[in-house]
Amino acid sequence: MDKYADIRPYNDDEVVPALARLLGDDQFIDVIAKYNLPAWLNAWPAIARPLVRMKLKKKWGDFCTIEQVQDEVAYYLQILINKTTSKVTYSGLETLDSNTSYLFISNHRDIVLDPALVNWGLHQQDMRTVRIAIGDNLLQVPYITELMRLNKSFIVKRSAKAPKEMLKALTQLSAYISDSLSEGNSIWIAQKEGRAKDGVDQTDPALLKMLQLNGRKQKLDFSDYVKQLRIVPVAISYQYEPCAVAKAKELYHKKQFGQYVKAQGEDIASIVEGFSSDKGHVHIAFGDPITADVENPDELANVIDKQILDLYYLHSTNHLAAGDDAQVSPEDKEDFISTLESVPEELKQLVLSMYAEPLRRKGI
Repeated sequence: MDKYADIRPYNDDEVVPALARLLGDDQFIDVIAKYNLPAWLNAWPAIARPLVRMKLKKKWGDFCTIEQVQDEVAYYLQILINKTTSKVTYSGLETLDSNTSYLFISNHRDIVLDPALVNWGLHQQDMRTVRIAIGDNLLQVPYITELMRLNKSFIVKRSAKAPKEMLKALTQLSAYISDSLSEGNSIWIAQKEGRAKDGVDQTDPALLKMLQLNGRKQKLDFSDYVKQLRIVPVAISYQYEPCAVAKAKELYHKKQFGQYVKAQGEDIASIVEGFSSDKGHVHIAFGDPITADVENPDELANVIDKQILDLYYLHSTNHLAAGDDAQVSPEDKEDFISTLESVPEELKQLVLSMYAEPLRRKGI
C-alpha cells in the first residue's frame, strides 16, 4: 500500500500518463500557446491547440523518467535566469556532502523561484535536487498539480481545517519528510506558510512542531530528532523583490481594512510575475547543518532565524531603501529610483520598508 500516494511527487512510471493528461488539457495548451504563438493565431484555438500539441508531443515523446522532466525544467530555468537576472550566485554549497540528504528550511520570497533556484545550485554542484513542499492552495488548477508533481513537489494539505483531519495530514507530512530523508532525498520547505511580504524572515515554530510529530511517534527527544533531520537554513535574497507591489498591496489592504482576500487565480498570476519580472542579482546562501542541542521548537526557530539573517546577502536596493547610498553605484541608484516611480504613492513606504528591513534587522 502506498501510504503517501495522495501527497508525494510522481514516480517514473507515472510520467507518461501525467504528460498525456497535460496534452489533453485545453487550459494548459492555451497557456503554452499564449506565450509561444503570435496573438492573432491564439484567437483561433482550433488551429493553435493542434499546433502546440504536435510540438509538445514531439518534444516529450521520449520522456519516461522524472530525471528527463527535470533536465527539461533546467533548460528553461537557464533561459529564465539569463533573461530576468543579472546573475545568480551561491555560497555554502561547497561545504555540503553530495552523498547526504538535507532538510533545507529557507526564507520565502517567491512561490516557485525560491525552490527552483535552490535546485539550480544543487544541479550545478552535481547534487540531487530536492523534493519541494507546496501548499494545496496552489493546486486548484489541474495542470498546475501535474506540473508540480512531475517536478518532485509534494503536497502540504493546508485546506484541512477540522482538528482530527489536520492532525492526520500533519502526521502524514511529518512521516513523509522523515522517510524521504532516510531514503537519501533532500527536502525544501519554506520557514513559514506564505511569502514574507514585509521583509521579515521568521520561522514559524508550528512548522517545527509538525516535523517533530514523527519523532514523537518514535519516542525520540526533540533535540535528538532535530539532529537526525540534518536541517540546513537557506537565505535567498533578490536585488529586486519578486511581486513587491502585490505584496505591498496586500499589506496595505490588511492595514486599512483588516483583511485581504485574494482574487481567483491571484497565486498563479504571482507565479507568472515572479518568472517574468526583472530580479537583478539573486544570491542563495546555504548555512551549516544544525547540530546544536535545541530543547523545543521556539529555540530551534531562533537558531534557524539567526543563520538566515546572518547569511542574507544585502543588495544595493536594501542599502538605498534604508537611506545608505555610500557604496552604491550611480547606475544601481538610478535603476532603483526608476523602479520606485512605477509604485503607487500609497504603497511606496511599504515597498521601501520591505527592502530596508533585512539591513535594519542585521543592525547595520
